[in-house]
Amino acid sequence: MSVAALSIVLLFLLFLFLGAGLWVAFALLGVGVAAMALFTEAPLGLVMATTMWGHSNSWALAALPLFIWMGEILFRSRLSEDMFTGLAPWMNRLPGQLLHVNIFACGIFAAVSGSSAATAATIGKLSIPELARRGYPEKVVIGTLAGSATLGLLIPPSIILIVYGVATEQSIARLFVAGVLPGVLLVSLFVGYVVIWAFLNRKSLPQSDATESSLSFGEKLNRTRRLIPVMLLIAGVIGSIYAGIASPTDAAAVGVVLALLLSWQSGSLTRRTFVDGLMGATVTSCMIAFILAGASFLTVAMGFTGIPRLLAEWIGSLHLSTFTLLAALTIFFVVLGCFLDGISVVVLTASVIMPMVLEAGIDPLWFGIFLVIVVEMSQITPPVGFNLFVLQSLTGRDILTVARAALPFFFLMVAALVLIVLFPSIVTYLPEQM
Repeated sequence: MSVAALSIVLLFLLFLFLGAGLWVAFALLGVGVAAMALFTEAPLGLVMATTMWGHSNSWALAALPLFIWMGEILFRSRLSEDMFTGLAPWMNRLPGQLLHVNIFACGIFAAVSGSSAATAATIGKLSIPELARRGYPEKVVIGTLAGSATLGLLIPPSIILIVYGVATEQSIARLFVAGVLPGVLLVSLFVGYVVIWAFLNRKSLPQSDATESSLSFGEKLNRTRRLIPVMLLIAGVIGSIYAGIASPTDAAAVGVVLALLLSWQSGSLTRRTFVDGLMGATVTSCMIAFILAGASFLTVAMGFTGIPRLLAEWIGSLHLSTFTLLAALTIFFVVLGCFLDGISVVVLTASVIMPMVLEAGIDPLWFGIFLVIVVEMSQITPPVGFNLFVLQSLTGRDILTVARAALPFFFLMVAALVLIVLFPSIVTYLPEQM
């Protein structure tokens, strides 16, 4: 059977399994088993056992459940309330006023949760009713939440960057640091859009809250005091990794301890919240680890069939420019992201995409950030944009209404992609200084 025919058969099998409602991990395992059993003579059982154990027994992967647990602890604390209370007095004089709270609150919470869906749900629960009560246009409120919540995938510590690092054998510490400036770039683009929108639609915005506008600097600082420990936590985790003092796993362990202390100090830590946070982290970590194990076996199975190597050679024979290849991959990932969650997209495509990326001379570290931004775009793309589902449940609006509200932020992410392609140092500068 030709490589093209084999690829089509396996792709059809994958979508058949996923369409039948099979878990992503089982679907990946099933396709790997079919590829090994039908198209190679390798010992299936031995390869499956050694591959799944070898990829699960990874020290780098230990950071994953720890960062997830840190996010779960802070998710159950009063952090979201503190963020709104602490940020609102500072944002009230900016064009767009409290719409900026959505952006900055999502950026802060993204850095501690690592999940875009959790960020959208947590910040959305608080800000949607509050901004609606104050008379802000619902469309812009939904849009700022949908776009800004995707920062959970990029701003470190990011769960998906850990997954990419493990799947492609890249340094997780360097990936974390590489995500900082692109994260700042996206926040800046979102803020700039809201400022321009506010100037063009002044009549759509409510009057500034006189009480918050008249607060003195000391009173504003007093309202923000509960945010300071969390900001120090984020700076400590990322700073210790950047300085080389701690590995991502060490920093994650310290982050969990500090998150427990912050939660206890704020009075949010009870036996129930501790157990719920621990169980939530366990469930999420097991799901991701299972998907990674299935993907690692599929990667090895693909290697036995020779598809990635031959596909890379075929792409190389086309002599595509780097820009053309990246444009094609962007469309491919956005379409794939319409049907799969971000982590599944990364682990599913890593084995096939990386050989052609390396063949084209693209830096795999830079490509990791590029891939995460594209996956962010797919989070607000119907029909399976997870952030859209979260906001649909919070607002009661239909999915198309939510998608239309998020559309400007989709194009802002496209602009960010163009900028990091034209200026790769946005991604590579900080890792090179480590």
